Amino acid sequence: MPERITLQEIKERISRFISKRNWEQYHSPKNISMSIAIEAAELMEHFQWLSPEESRDLLGNAAGRAEIEDELADIAIYVLDFCNLFSIDIEKIIARKLGKTAKKYPVRLVKGKAHKYTYYQKLKRKSKA
Repeated sequence: MPERITLQEIKERISRFISKRNWEQYHSPKNISMSIAIEAAELMEHFQWLSPEESRDLLGNAAGRAEIEDELADIAIYVLDFCNLFSIDIEKIIARKLGKTAKKYPVRLVKGKAHKYTYYQKLKRKSKA
């Protein structure tokens, strides 16, 4: 089983990996954001044209799961690299975003539903009218 490391240790490893290769010069916001999107597209490619059931089955297959885990790792590495390079506290911004999202999607309105938040905004306006 792989060793367990903290988020800070992962960020430090990523930084060292890039630094040892002198790749900082290529890691602009544009390039890293594009790399995140490219890796996300590679993740989506595994599921393209599969039914919901087939996509779940893919994760039950050891080889398929390993490929998907690699794509997720690539995405996470680029996200953490972006955060490292531009002094973004990932833990802080995730907590902040979860707070904003909780306000957009209050449990009492959304539980078991999958509408966009604008649907719930319309419901709130109608109930006030």
